[in-house]
Amino acid sequence: MLKGDIKKCFASIDHQILIEILKKYIKDENIIWLLDNIISSFNTKDKINIGLPLGNLTSQLLVNIYMNKFDQFIKHIMKVKYYIRYADDFVILSQDKDYLWELVPKIADFLEEHLKLQLHPDKLFIKTFASGLDFLGWIHFPNHRVLRTSTKRRAFKALSESENINKLSSYKGLLTHGNQYFLREKFSEKLKKLEEKEKRNLV
Repeated sequence: MLKGDIKKCFASIDHQILIEILKKYIKDENIIWLLDNIISSFNTKDKINIGLPLGNLTSQLLVNIYMNKFDQFIKHIMKVKYYIRYADDFVILSQDKDYLWELVPKIADFLEEHLKLQLHPDKLFIKTFASGLDFLGWIHFPNHRVLRTSTKRRAFKALSESENINKLSSYKGLLTHGNQYFLREKFSEKLKKLEEKEKRNLV
């Protein structure tokens, strides 16, 4: 299993490359004008025409469009069978460790040449799936998944300190996607108490 990450992805998006990609799919000049204004309204510090604001909904959508070029390279040029990407994180599954190592320089060259992006050297590794894949807040194993330690810590903090029903409901929803029955039940119990309290206050 190869796990990779793009170094400072949002801060490294090249505006001109992004606009050219958008033009391939959008023929309406007015829409391109609007998107160009949105994209060019932000620049990474000391860099002109580079970067998208982290956290913006438009940024998340635009990064996925930008990285689609990488997806096409991985699936159609490199013919990788098992590939997963979310924003700037990606995973490639294979039982051939040498094959995975051979992919790394090809991926790095493509990112640099076509998207002006770099692999994060400290977040690139190859290991067995049985040892656990840290991806999107969960540690994934062949037959189950558990919360990443930092995510679990935040969940316990919210459970003990927060009375925000929306926040707690969000955590409860997250917990339905993994093997966290005990913690999920704790959130259910607290939500039930808060909802009953809210009803009493309305009376």
